[in-house]
Amino acid sequence: MTDTGSVPARVTGPPPPFDAELAAGLAVVQGGAPVTLTPDLIGALRTGHVAAHEVGDDGLRRGGSYTFADHVVPGPPGAPDVTVLVCTPAAVDVPAPVIYHIHDGGMVAGTRRSGMTPMLDLAEPHGAIVVSVEYRLAPEHPYPAQVEDCYAGLSWIAEHADALGADTERIVIVGVSAGGGLAAAVTLLARDREGPALYGQLLGYPMLDDRNDSYSTIQMRGFGVWDQTSNETGWRALLGAAYGGANVSPYAAPARATDLSGLPPAYIDVGSAEIFRDEAMAYADRIWQAGGDAELHVWPGGFHAFDAWMPQAALSQALTRARQDWLRRLLAS
Repeated sequence: MTDTGSVPARVTGPPPPFDAELAAGLAVVQGGAPVTLTPDLIGALRTGHVAAHEVGDDGLRRGGSYTFADHVVPGPPGAPDVTVLVCTPAAVDVPAPVIYHIHDGGMVAGTRRSGMTPMLDLAEPHGAIVVSVEYRLAPEHPYPAQVEDCYAGLSWIAEHADALGADTERIVIVGVSAGGGLAAAVTLLARDREGPALYGQLLGYPMLDDRNDSYSTIQMRGFGVWDQTSNETGWRALLGAAYGGANVSPYAAPARATDLSGLPPAYIDVGSAEIFRDEAMAYADRIWQAGGDAELHVWPGGFHAFDAWMPQAALSQALTRARQDWLRRLLAS
């Protein structure tokens, strides 16, 4: 853990209270996702994550409203090819907007089918294509494998827009948790490389800062479904010996970026009772400081990824509506 020097001591109060409805289901949630992930549990997380979040063929078809296909696309220079899952509305109105999805999993778990139900829920009202990338996982593949794979997928969308029926002027990058951190990193990379233009970035409770020492990180130690030790496990898997040091790239940990100007509109959300609260709020604030466009939601009493684990809860439904409303306004602009 790195002390930034801005605060002499990280003294905090008790954790903020969980939303009452969420708290009632948290014990069940924790049965499938232990609070503390250690390196020896990464294999178990992968198995559990796939079982809980991977969407089958029928779920991708959505009763015939979508078709889907895997595509193997060129990977980063000198690296393996990348597989992307493309879900296309059966009655697509071309050129269609694109949701470019980067899955969650703490940088160490997940597949291109992970978390696809909420992505299709988000996309369907807008007739949007969903492209989901399968990036290499840490620790077998440390940084920069993940962000470079995700950037390769974005480049492929832009280069094959006509065949996909995609509108290259309306590509919205979307990710939650580790996927949110990677979505932010790809957005920075696309800006700095003058690559494919992104129309917006939706960052759900994003994993942005490897320093792992914020007030909310310390406050939530041992609570919820992803705590400080879990976070260290994920970041160390990604960064190895560089974890928490002075020379971590902003394309690994976007909170390290010194310049957040020139980015597309951002939607950022986070729970008040999770470790990523402070870094998500700070990222939105720094976008505003740079003159950018950001919408920030802090969901009171929300633990990490509460909407994924308890989608029918009132707070989860409010989060879903807020994301949908932001996307609707964005695509109408």
